[in-house]
Amino acid sequence: MPRLRTVVAVAGAALLARRAMRRRIQASPLWPMPALDEPVSGRPRTRALRLLVTAHEKVADGVVRLRLEGHDLPRWEPGAHLDLVLPSGLVRQYSLCGDPEDTSSYTVATRLVEDGRGGSREVHEQVREGMELEVRGPRNRFPLVAAPAYVFVAGGIGITPVLPMLRALPEGTDWRLLYGGRTRASMPFLEEIEKLDAGQGRVSVVAEDEDGLPDLDTLFAEVPEGAAVYCCGPEGLMAAVEEWAPQVHLERFAPRSSTEGNGSFEVELRRSGRVLTVPADSSVLASVRAELPDTLYSCEQGFCGTCQQRVLEGEVDHRDELLTDAERDDSMLICVSRARGGRLVLDM
Repeated sequence: MPRLRTVVAVAGAALLARRAMRRRIQASPLWPMPALDEPVSGRPRTRALRLLVTAHEKVADGVVRLRLEGHDLPRWEPGAHLDLVLPSGLVRQYSLCGDPEDTSSYTVATRLVEDGRGGSREVHEQVREGMELEVRGPRNRFPLVAAPAYVFVAGGIGITPVLPMLRALPEGTDWRLLYGGRTRASMPFLEEIEKLDAGQGRVSVVAEDEDGLPDLDTLFAEVPEGAAVYCCGPEGLMAAVEEWAPQVHLERFAPRSSTEGNGSFEVELRRSGRVLTVPADSSVLASVRAELPDTLYSCEQGFCGTCQQRVLEGEVDHRDELLTDAERDDSMLICVSRARGGRLVLDM
């Protein structure tokens, strides 16, 4: 079993958004965005919102919580995340961890990543109460499904999407949670989680400095039949949980690093009348920007959706962590996804 590391490293390797993108954001609070996921009812508004930061507070060692207030905000369900456009133009994704019924505010939390690319540091050191931030979403690739029982495994900041799920479970639901972190002081929302447990022994808190590594053997030896398994945390933790429960629902903060199966292929840009070759060691985005340098992008990791393009022909090898199954029928994120075959035709 791989060694379990219990602090999430928020996705690195992101670049500043292009200046043209920033000018659009700053010019209008109604920035049109690609279609988003289905919320509680109907489709959410396909626009960016400008929200006021009304709280910026430390909730654990290295973790801050933001409260972003607005009016008549789009509804969301447990597991959803929000895109934050930071003052520098960086776009980062954070799981919503507040109350889905509250349409006047969104709540997110982020851990400071010392060796990251600057997004978390900007949230910790530059974002302040009284500022306005652009947000997009909510979007949900990690929905809570109906099941007779639930098992949750969270590592560090990976507790954020799990917390609204625990709150949403009907009274009497059979559930259990394994929550790990390096120290108890670094683990946010511990007090609330213990209250949700109400002394029933459904929560196992494992602080590595006191208890060692989490015991997945014991946890999965007692999983009820038909239970839905959810995991959010560092890649090592999720890989270990997948060994026990191949059908586990996962929420990643970084894309899989595998490049297995990469090969070169052609991309036709139908409206531009150009045909490009995408090398095995490069991306569609890089090849497209060599010809169309104003093509918008941000995270380059398949999370933010800025580079989403419509696919007219060809089969896509989707490698993003964002698009819904319906969206994947006719679009792709060109920063990470590739052709499953020799050729793609894009509406560009």
